[in-house]
Amino acid sequence: MASKHPEIKKLAMIGCGAMGGGMALLFAEKGCEVLLKDPSNEAMDKVIEQGKKDGVGNQITKYQTYEDLCKNLGEPKVFVWSLPHGTVGDSVLEGLMPYLKMGDIIIDAANEMWENTERRQGKCVTKGIRYVGMGVSGGYQAARRGPSMCPGSDSETLDIVLPLLEKAAAKAPDGTPCVAKIGTGGAGHYCKMIHNGIEHGMMSAVAEAWGIMTKGLGMSLDEVGDELHRWNKTGELQGTFLIRIGAEICQTKDDKGQHVLDTVEDKVVQDFTGEEGTGIWSNTEAINHHVPAPTLTVAHYLRLASGDLHQRRTIKSTFFSNTSSDGDWPPQKLNPSDRPAFLEDLRKATYLACLASYAQGLNIIAKADAANHFNVNYVSLLQIWRAGCIIQADHISSLLLSIYANHKTADSPNPMYNAEIAGEFKRMFPALKRVVLQGTEADHVVPAMGATLEYVKQMTSTELPTSFYEAELDYFGRHMYDRKGEDKAGRPEMGKFHYEWKPA
Repeated sequence: MASKHPEIKKLAMIGCGAMGGGMALLFAEKGCEVLLKDPSNEAMDKVIEQGKKDGVGNQITKYQTYEDLCKNLGEPKVFVWSLPHGTVGDSVLEGLMPYLKMGDIIIDAANEMWENTERRQGKCVTKGIRYVGMGVSGGYQAARRGPSMCPGSDSETLDIVLPLLEKAAAKAPDGTPCVAKIGTGGAGHYCKMIHNGIEHGMMSAVAEAWGIMTKGLGMSLDEVGDELHRWNKTGELQGTFLIRIGAEICQTKDDKGQHVLDTVEDKVVQDFTGEEGTGIWSNTEAINHHVPAPTLTVAHYLRLASGDLHQRRTIKSTFFSNTSSDGDWPPQKLNPSDRPAFLEDLRKATYLACLASYAQGLNIIAKADAANHFNVNYVSLLQIWRAGCIIQADHISSLLLSIYANHKTADSPNPMYNAEIAGEFKRMFPALKRVVLQGTEADHVVPAMGATLEYVKQMTSTELPTSFYEAELDYFGRHMYDRKGEDKAGRPEMGKFHYEWKPA
């Protein structure tokens, strides 16, 4: 059925950096006239020059003021933002407001905090301006060739913009565009935020596997690349973006024949430099909604430890300045009796950490969905993660789609309640345990895998050592407790009993 809304053929791209510039070229390639606005003339000129090389230069123009930009847009005026998170979006909205009227559309494609999105939506709705908060995944390369897009807004607004977005989105193997109605309000930015938290858990697991292969097994980068290609070709990690690019990174050489990876410093600084807030926010959300997400959390702590290399160097010199050792606890060589079997264990451990990252992230979304009335469409969310995004993992997506198809009739969309997911964890658990045990004993850095092991143990146990914890809380704080066997429901509610352990 044809849309009752006119096709969007002209739009303004505000923010022409790596992501915005790529999206501007992509929209032009899909037949749109694109008007650029960026504080940097150089950034706009770079997009225009690339547009000429790509054969779409005549469809891209630049403007210096919001007034001129708006005068040259059609009706309704359509804007796509690719801006840094935070106050920049507020400044841009304030600059545009005098030129906006009812029916104009803003698509905020930044990695923005969802609360900022909903605040701006509230400001726009009073003037009848449509505001979409849309997470975009896949990095700057996908922004050019087709990203995964995660839009949130009211249903009518999404009906208007979806035909445009479907043209530009990545396509899943079955040809379905990786964009859909994700939910209302700030749902789009919220789900993209948690996507990035999942991403961090997966990236940590893959990096830990790389470390074990190179330092533990003594494999060359080319050998590691071959192994990762094998993982990506078949089995539970088939079609996993981070595994595929990991293989390519291991085998990439510069013009002198040196592996580029050998030149990369151990220093992940994005959280320090302010480039990214999503990893921080996703962990904060887990805590705020009381969701155990240890794989995501320790992965973020690894990034924080990595980023401050100066701190690590200072601590290392303090610990080891007066010893004859080589200065730290270096990862030891691993000598498994059956090397192929150990590599298979490592593959399974990596997969299980990735699956746990998905499960933890989806549980955060579910709690926020209930609290904030996002009306998240979980099937659509999982479908847009099938291609064009960083956490693309074909087996995991298929597995989760099969259980979320009926989530509205289930008691809870918690994937850990599903027998098929439980089967995956039980089947892979011995391999994960063997890898963590051997890695820990040999001083390898395995935080995401170790946290996943603890997560599985904690979530499947009804005999945690926290009865002792609860007793101490009651001893010094009169925090109350439930008696064994009497709390049939087991809900997170205050206990009914206090014992006067020691009279005041």
